[in-house]
Amino acid sequence: MRILFIGDIVGSPGRQAVERYLPRVQDVVQADIVIANGENVADGRGITPNLAEWLFDHGIDFITMGNHVWDHPKIFDFIDQEKRLVRPANFRLAPGQGYALCSVGGRQLAIVNVLGRAFMGEWDEPLAVLSAVLEEISDQATWIVVDVHAETTSEKQALAWYFDGRVSAVVGTHTHVQTADERILPGGTGYITDVGMTGPFNGIIGMKKEPILHKMITHLPARFEVADGDCQFSAVIIDCEDENGRCAAIRRVFITPDHPWPDGATFERP
Repeated sequence: MRILFIGDIVGSPGRQAVERYLPRVQDVVQADIVIANGENVADGRGITPNLAEWLFDHGIDFITMGNHVWDHPKIFDFIDQEKRLVRPANFRLAPGQGYALCSVGGRQLAIVNVLGRAFMGEWDEPLAVLSAVLEEISDQATWIVVDVHAETTSEKQALAWYFDGRVSAVVGTHTHVQTADERILPGGTGYITDVGMTGPFNGIIGMKKEPILHKMITHLPARFEVADGDCQFSAVIIDCEDENGRCAAIRRVFITPDHPWPDGATFERP
């Protein structure tokens, strides 16, 4: 099975990048399922029903979230009904679901979302939460992909090592900067610290530069807004073995004005 996981989609430029690049990438990659982190899709914070439907209509099969999951009140009106939207499992008493199950090629894929705690918040501990989810779905899923939405590289790595061999892949989101450490751990779990951002190319992690620099210089409050202009597209391709769900390959996709989608690009399956 081949999964395409798209990094944090930020605002209107992120949607433009999806519209522009996802069809091109899919023509080459031919992923069996497309997952994207959509917690910043509505003006950089949260998601709305209309924008979730827009992503689904443009080729994304499931959406994971993060610490901005509740930033738009309208989410409460649809998160229980929309089973393709996966919020962090750490919010165990909140509406919605912390994981989703879907059939791909006759086998079950589980998509799990957890939040880190370091510099993030005091929600339920992700290691314990993910352990409980895996126990709950132990006989239901062949493949398991975990989106760890966290601030620190160490927390993401720790979770990946702890669950090595028990999940197909652990992919990091939230920092909006793609890391170059994709690998397969000894137990067969694919890993990358951060998939990166799909959104504005000339901002500061997706936001306009000027207010951020003004706040840094003056220490005064500033209103952060999504940057405009050129956009980038960040993702990973995850190939999983059919028999045991282990990762067979994990590869980065990074498209920017400086690094365009290469002509003749190929991503052979292992």
